[in-house]
Amino acid sequence: MLSTSTIALAGFVMIMVFMVLIMTKRMSAMVALILVPLAFALIMGYNKGLGKMMMDGVKKVAPTGIMICFAILFFGIMIDAGLFDPLIEKILKAVKGDPVKITVGTALLAALVSLDGDGSTTYLVTTTAMIAVHRRVGMNPMILPAITLMMNSVMNILPWGGPTGRVLSALHLEVGEVFTPFIPAMVLGTVWVMFLAWRWGTAERNRLGVVNLEAIADEAGSVSEVDPEVEKLKRPHLFKVNLFLTVALLVALVVEVFPLAILFMIGTAIALMVNYKSLKEQGERVTANGANAMSVVGLIFAAGIFMGIMDGTKMGAAMAKTIIESIPASMGPHFGSICAVLSLPGTFFMTNDAFYFGVLPVLAKAAAAYGISAAEMGRAALVGQGAHLLSPLVASTYLLVGINNVEFGDLQKFALLPAVSISVIWFIYFISVGLIHL
Repeated sequence: MLSTSTIALAGFVMIMVFMVLIMTKRMSAMVALILVPLAFALIMGYNKGLGKMMMDGVKKVAPTGIMICFAILFFGIMIDAGLFDPLIEKILKAVKGDPVKITVGTALLAALVSLDGDGSTTYLVTTTAMIAVHRRVGMNPMILPAITLMMNSVMNILPWGGPTGRVLSALHLEVGEVFTPFIPAMVLGTVWVMFLAWRWGTAERNRLGVVNLEAIADEAGSVSEVDPEVEKLKRPHLFKVNLFLTVALLVALVVEVFPLAILFMIGTAIALMVNYKSLKEQGERVTANGANAMSVVGLIFAAGIFMGIMDGTKMGAAMAKTIIESIPASMGPHFGSICAVLSLPGTFFMTNDAFYFGVLPVLAKAAAAYGISAAEMGRAALVGQGAHLLSPLVASTYLLVGINNVEFGDLQKFALLPAVSISVIWFIYFISVGLIHL
């Protein structure tokens, strides 16, 4: 029987090995998500029950995988039908080929869409609306997913976004005790992401200049004449119908009429029936867009195996215990700031559930002996959310990299430090106003 410290060490090493392999491109993310934890589990002697561990993990991510599959199909069908063409044209005219306007506009759109609290929806809508603009101008392909992810990281603090709800539940707190004091920090985070978007846009403008989009549009027009098959898929006469369907679906997502996966399944079925009448056309649309969906869904289920082994081998619990035990008693009066610092690696190397339901309650209980309130600990625990979405344990991020056609490791290298800077700004703010004590 392995000791807790040994299991914890194996967990930390496993995650580091995974990150090194994908960032150095020695393995694809999907292959590494499956084989790295499998290898570690076998080395640790967990050959019995390993299949059940992996299947339990896959079952947990199944609703997310189904939702993402049908979300990609739905938006793919809408793109085929030309729903977003007018929006893209208006954006192109508004930005006038200026990379600065494009990046700032991307940040604004991501902020607005993120208000629904669902990362997958934010990634789908923002990328669908902006990727053609970014590509047409020739911008760095990392900028769009980086801006979208970081803005979503800020807006994810909303009570219905996930992390805050977990904190409130784990510590039995009210929204006003945790979220309300966080609002100014969210404003600072939003401004900071907008500033980074402006900086990246300025660098791209220096590199590319202000692009003549009219000339590019002419070239695009000539291409469309050469490929009439693309034009056959357009349904301009159904624009209002498709717009109503998409808006209705997004509203239903926000008010949670049905589970997200079911809503996208229904939406996809209606979209196919409305836009493509024949079985042949419907089959072709599913096949064409399904190719994009499968690469992303494969990553989601692979991540399920990773998380299943993490939970089944008790690596997550051992890592949490090791983190807690590493804090000396003399640091008790500083538990607020310690929790804020720990929340960054804590929510990166562990799932939100593992950190907020496993680590945070223990930290809060220890902090109470030194007069530190649960509310302060709750606010501190959310500081690390700036970089959480770049964790390999976040399923929706695989959707983001999939639809942007970039590598997970490349996005981590490009966006990790800027994302960490969001957490640093939040920490400095809370310390300066006395909401977290040093």
